[in-house]
Amino acid sequence: MSIPEPDYDHLLRANLARVFNERDADRRAQAIQELFVADPVMYEPDGVVTGREAISAVAGKLLDQFGPTFRFTPSGRGIGHHGLGVLRWEAGPEGGPIAVTGSDAAQIVDGRIAQLWVLLNEPVVQ
Repeated sequence: MSIPEPDYDHLLRANLARVFNERDADRRAQAIQELFVADPVMYEPDGVVTGREAISAVAGKLLDQFGPTFRFTPSGRGIGHHGLGVLRWEAGPEGGPIAVTGSDAAQIVDGRIAQLWVLLNEPVVQ
């Protein structure tokens, strides 16, 4: 008997919209509670973040650092199988130039994000 696959696109898009684009700390905390397991781990290029509160703090700090119009936007559909999902994204000020691009890769356990890897693309030199 096979276990049904989660909706990788929906889950990873919700993570971008409801966690990494959410400026209200209470709404962000509620989203993390719904989208992540009890003890998630996020791997960033510069370190490892453990726990829901710590992930929320990282998201809030990013939004504060880059200004009020900074947004993460999905690029294409999230894909996955066997508990691993990937979604490409780009980020920058709304209506402005793209500042950074990357992908989120997530281990999904029981329909929630257990581990999240934030992968940044090399900057494009023009």
